[in-house]
Amino acid sequence: MSGHSKWATTKHKKAALDAKRGKLFAKLIKNIEVAARVGGPDPDSNPTLFDAIYKAKKNSVPNDNIERARKRGGGLEAGGADWQTIMYEGYAPGGVAVLIECLTDNRNRAASEVRVALTRNGGSLADPGSVSYMFNRKGVVLVPMAGTTEDDVMMAALDAGAEEINEAGDNFEVISEAGDLLTVRKAIQEAGLDYESAESSFVPSMQVELDAEGARKVFRLIEALEDSDDVQNVWANFDVSDEVLAELNEED
Repeated sequence: MSGHSKWATTKHKKAALDAKRGKLFAKLIKNIEVAARVGGPDPDSNPTLFDAIYKAKKNSVPNDNIERARKRGGGLEAGGADWQTIMYEGYAPGGVAVLIECLTDNRNRAASEVRVALTRNGGSLADPGSVSYMFNRKGVVLVPMAGTTEDDVMMAALDAGAEEINEAGDNFEVISEAGDLLTVRKAIQEAGLDYESAESSFVPSMQVELDAEGARKVFRLIEALEDSDDVQNVWANFDVSDEVLAELNEED
């Protein structure tokens, strides 16, 4: 997870590019709509919706867009799409395992876009179950390092069920069982700590260490996948050292 999180943190600093930010907004809005449809439109009684709205606000999605998505998903306003969640499994260059979560209203289009992104970038689709066993569903809370210490985060989160705390770019990554996510997130809030996001994620149980060339290929594939409007999340079981990451950042 750490390699993927470090890269994601670095990448999102560059997400101010209008096209990328537009895609990010669309994905965050889709999350809100689905969370409201599944658990109801009240964020106070729907923690998944609360966290989806929180993350959208952290990424500067306008409040009007957030509110419309909440109402569409909750049936309070017309126009909600019939989003379906589909998971694909695949391999990136270097034998890196990839899980791809799509949220789409067109299964055929989603399948085609995932297949094209993989094959054009040296990857391949895998049979269901051939990759997913390498990942565990976990709760992940990202806490900014600025203004806090690892000890502060540990004191807040460990008693609430956190299993481990890692450094991931500019954040501490707090990992728990998926069922403990809400308890851990509330404990972090109650300790007065800021947090970037709290969501259910897939964490790899084994990792593939990448050199700079391998990392370039894997990053290129993941970016191609994330460029699809139907792809909501991508998880991969690679790790990159800080030195390799610094080398790649210098190239941008």
